[in-house]
Amino acid sequence: MKLRFAPSPTGYLHVGNARVAIANWLFARQQGGKVLLRLDDTDTARSKPEYAEALEEDLLWLGLDWDEKFSQSDRLDRYAAAAERLKRSQRLYPCFESEEELRSKREQKLKAGRAPVYDRGALKITEEQMAKALANGKTPYWRLLMTPRTLEWEDGVLGRRAVKLPAISDPVLVRADGSPLYTFTSVVDDLESGVTHIIRGEDHVTNTGVQMDLWEALGGRAGGLQFAHLPLLTDSDGGPLSKRLGSLALRQLRRDGIEPAALVGYLAALGTSRDPVAAMPADLVAGFDINAISHSSARFDIQQLLSLNRKYLHAASFESVRARLPEGADETFWLTVRGNLDLLGEARTWFAVMRGDIAPPVLEGEGEFLRLAAETLPAEPWDDQTWTQFYGAVRDATGRKGKSLFLPLRLALTGEEHGPEMKVLLPFIGREKAAQRLRLAAGA
Repeated sequence: MKLRFAPSPTGYLHVGNARVAIANWLFARQQGGKVLLRLDDTDTARSKPEYAEALEEDLLWLGLDWDEKFSQSDRLDRYAAAAERLKRSQRLYPCFESEEELRSKREQKLKAGRAPVYDRGALKITEEQMAKALANGKTPYWRLLMTPRTLEWEDGVLGRRAVKLPAISDPVLVRADGSPLYTFTSVVDDLESGVTHIIRGEDHVTNTGVQMDLWEALGGRAGGLQFAHLPLLTDSDGGPLSKRLGSLALRQLRRDGIEPAALVGYLAALGTSRDPVAAMPADLVAGFDINAISHSSARFDIQQLLSLNRKYLHAASFESVRARLPEGADETFWLTVRGNLDLLGEARTWFAVMRGDIAPPVLEGEGEFLRLAAETLPAEPWDDQTWTQFYGAVRDATGRKGKSLFLPLRLALTGEEHGPEMKVLLPFIGREKAAQRLRLAAGA
């Protein structure tokens, strides 16, 4: 068994790509198969080395590896050889129509109430007409002559599926400049690299019928490929996720502080009835079941992802995050703040509150209250009972209660309205810094 993940390095990896990559990896590892990473980079105008590098980095960040890797740009000779075989078998035929001519044909068919399928007009030109076109400097592009049949398969997710080839225009496989298109290169690579199973998005269902026909035209065994198409993701409102891909690129999610385990666990469970569990891929292999994925589109809800990220951080060990904490942060610090984090980057804020210097906001109208509080601070050493003593003393001296007492003190001492309990924070802050912050917040 061999599966492949075949992204195009024309941009950064987004959550839709990542979901497909995770599904391929989990299925392959569960079944003892191999994983091929193939970079579909024949679009030279848009493919960039920096995207290819970022793509591999993002996959490794997700905990995904691969057994083989190659780029399509290194295999142009293989595509040219395959095209020659198809030409000899008369399955690849030359076309000379311009885009304007094709558009006119499509419009005429639509006006007549017919499907805008290519009419195979190029098959009707004579040798004399072809010679004249070539003599006039025209260079042909090449289409696959598809067989007049309906191709069916048992899809690993969607169940029985069928594609009527006569309802589809013969696809262009090779451009006039000789460059191959994705439909062609993908099948050549799948055949020659020994791919056995393909897991990809539902938007490829029609393309699957075309590629099965091409697969057999190139000598592949009928039924030699198994397919599973994942229903496309939508946003939390049920709309197309593609409109939001910029904000859902893995690069951005990483910068925002999303943990890879949270993202992997969330994507692996999307479309199933299982509750997501934050975990790296290796820990999800045993429980993965591609048959559990629903036929319906799954909603990607960033709030659900954040909730899972929060849950993961609240239980994370110090060793698992140690390398990404501020220098000097120890286990005591981590255990104190982790229960209040949505994102790991927020730990830096609390490190500054507890062990660094912050400038609290000036609290208008609270100057007298905060100056009195500064004078009420007890002598050190401080422990987890100091806050209760200090809070009670300020209450007795001012007569304040509840929020009017607590909130100004918290804002002045931490700069934050919410967070770890003050009885835990205050000993870390210390008397000198606490007094300074209270005076600053008082406007002194």
